[in-house]
Amino acid sequence: MDILEAEVAAMPQGYAPLVHRFTPGLYIREIFMPAGSIVTSRRHLTTHPFVISQGSVEVICESGAKQTFDAPYSGITQAGTRRALNVLEDTIWTTFHVTDKTDPIEIENEITECNNPLLPEGFKQAYLGKETDLLLK
Repeated sequence: MDILEAEVAAMPQGYAPLVHRFTPGLYIREIFMPAGSIVTSRRHLTTHPFVISQGSVEVICESGAKQTFDAPYSGITQAGTRRALNVLEDTIWTTFHVTDKTDPIEIENEITECNNPLLPEGFKQAYLGKETDLLLK
């Protein structure tokens, strides 16, 4: 997965906008991924639900197992999970995380980890996100 992620990071980067929403005790993170994208996830440190409300994705796990999810679909991400997604159709994927925090970058660093030494220098900053890229609703 590290090698795939590094190869994807070396390619021209697409735009996958995020929407961040908060309710008391809950962080809701929505990502739009355009068809044709290859997306890798950070390693998830928590077990949490997700919903695919639009689109179709082929999900590849670290074990190499593949599964296609078509909207509407809901599931549970297990702690320790890391995935690569082959986005077959424009997709909206939403995750839900229990937290009282309201800073998306702080939350992301608490609920996921990135320790891929193969990522190009400088890419980690973009990978972690910049506050100016956040869309809060």
